Amino acid sequence: MIIKCKICKKETEGRSDKKFCSSRCKNYYHVHLRHASKQAAIRINAYLRRNHGILLEQLGKNKTQVKVYRNILEDKKFRFKYHTHTQINSKGKTFHYIYDLAWMEFSDDEILLVRKR
Repeated sequence: MIIKCKICKKETEGRSDKKFCSSRCKNYYHVHLRHASKQAAIRINAYLRRNHGILLEQLGKNKTQVKVYRNILEDKKFRFKYHTHTQINSKGKTFHYIYDLAWMEFSDDEILLVRKR
């Protein structure tokens, strides 16, 4: 069975499960893989920080929960897809967390924002 290098497509020699023809190709692959992974993490973390800031702005300094209209968050470019984790409470409602702040879809057009301590 002939196996070709993942980078330069040359035929590899040696073990049957070898993926690269040389350490140069192997290093090239892993450096670019780490770079792509790091860039994705930077982009996603920027979305999370922005979402956290939007929720913090809506909650204010002293409130622990507040209801807001969905379109207010959408106008501020809140990305509902990005959150750190979810929790389902005893009533079956799903809270989406961004670090210490959470939101729950209260109705089709209202969102409940909550600060957890």
